[in-house]
Amino acid sequence: MIFKIACAVTVLSPLAWSQDDYTKHFDPGGMGPPATVAISEAAVAKVRAPLAPGPFAATWDSIEKNYKTPAWFEDAKFGIFLHWGLYTVPARHNEWYEKHLYASELKWQEETYGPLEKFGYKDFIPKFTCEKFSADDWATLFRKAGAKYVLPTAQHHDNFALWDSKLTKIDAMDMGPHRDLIGELCMATRKQGLKFGVSNHGIENFTFINPSKSVSDRLKAAQVDLFDPNWKDLYHYADRSEAALTEFLTDWVERNVELIDKYQPDLLWFDNGVNGAKNRELDPLKLRVAAHYYNRALGWKKEVSISTKGLAYAPGGDHFNQVGSIIDFEKIGQRSPPGIRPGPWQVDHPIGSTWGYTTRMKVATAASIIPQLIDTVSKGGNFLLNLSPMADGTIPQAQQETLLGIGKWLDVNGEAIYATRPWKQFGEGKLRFTTKGGVIYAILIGKPGGILDVKALAGRGKIDRVEQLGRSGALAFTRDESALHIQLPSDIPSSPALAIKISGLTP
Repeated sequence: MIFKIACAVTVLSPLAWSQDDYTKHFDPGGMGPPATVAISEAAVAKVRAPLAPGPFAATWDSIEKNYKTPAWFEDAKFGIFLHWGLYTVPARHNEWYEKHLYASELKWQEETYGPLEKFGYKDFIPKFTCEKFSADDWATLFRKAGAKYVLPTAQHHDNFALWDSKLTKIDAMDMGPHRDLIGELCMATRKQGLKFGVSNHGIENFTFINPSKSVSDRLKAAQVDLFDPNWKDLYHYADRSEAALTEFLTDWVERNVELIDKYQPDLLWFDNGVNGAKNRELDPLKLRVAAHYYNRALGWKKEVSISTKGLAYAPGGDHFNQVGSIIDFEKIGQRSPPGIRPGPWQVDHPIGSTWGYTTRMKVATAASIIPQLIDTVSKGGNFLLNLSPMADGTIPQAQQETLLGIGKWLDVNGEAIYATRPWKQFGEGKLRFTTKGGVIYAILIGKPGGILDVKALAGRGKIDRVEQLGRSGALAFTRDESALHIQLPSDIPSSPALAIKISGLTP
């Protein structure tokens, strides 16, 4: 039986959100350290590593004048994010387990691991063994998934470094797995032909732990865990003086410089803590890192970028005017743009119900992720899918199956995703549009059948050819002032989405 799929036109302007809306939804504050411009400037002055020579100075004018968005990023469309760290050992609550350990999860923590005087967050380090971790296996999986870039967390809010650092002994080489996890991933990823970046969430560490007074008093009396001076650089709790904050911020800059110089990342990603949108109090730090990074990249002859949220790199307070940065939005449908947004952007989205691995997390299927990828690309963004590996270094089977399902779909339909740009409208009902080289791709999300009516392509001009990606031969079609009418095959295999290629369109 032949039936029609009627698709109502839905066009949302990027200005459907006001500046206040963007600030409210996309610029969550309160997670960064309580710095002032003076403290930030003092911290930068203490940085030992010299600024890499080059045209980029640590000023907004210089960054804006010399920066260019990497071409590879605008074409990549699909990347892999990774939340992996000490919090995957307890695998409980979420990746913020360190914060919850000393508060809401205290009872479970002590029942499971013993009193805090004997077992605190630091004691998860020896249990973070990563004994089954194979960077080559991971990178092969990412390539099969169709990803074009990979972005592991070099350190999360807990400040534990997953690389071989000369700045701290609280890292994955000196403790825990005794491996340079970031270095191994860097080599394996690039061997697969993928771009490699790192994310750094460490700036939120300074005020991350906030136990109750009773818990704090217990540990202070015993001078253990949060008050053990041997672990002050992990916790940053016992001393939160201005001098300690200045030292912490200096260390934050130096760790970023070390990551840049050591691994030559194609992308450097920061979380909410760098925003400082009200008084721009963290700008001296961010500018110092950006200038060093972009000067280094010129020497490497590589196109690179920083990616951040909200107004972190928008000194004028306008989210559309990012300087030296690609704006990132957290979770599609929750904070991501509702329509076509000008300029480069990406959305990071978890594959499961938590960002870091937890034993009870639910994992999304490829059939549910693929429409999110399509929707994001139709609006001009990249889709950064977060994975949640386990403490032993394995990626759970359910997550692997989702990745391979995405890759299988992209093997057939990637032409409608990679290196495309938004059309004049992103969608129409269950359809999403992309364009490339004079071709329009109409991607139908959901079950197809019968005649597909594309109202956005109504008219009487010429269309040379209509095809279904992955199928040889042309599809029959007619066009009038109500719609482009495409006769779909009756034997289309089950798929989350169907990509139609429309060539030779003239007015």
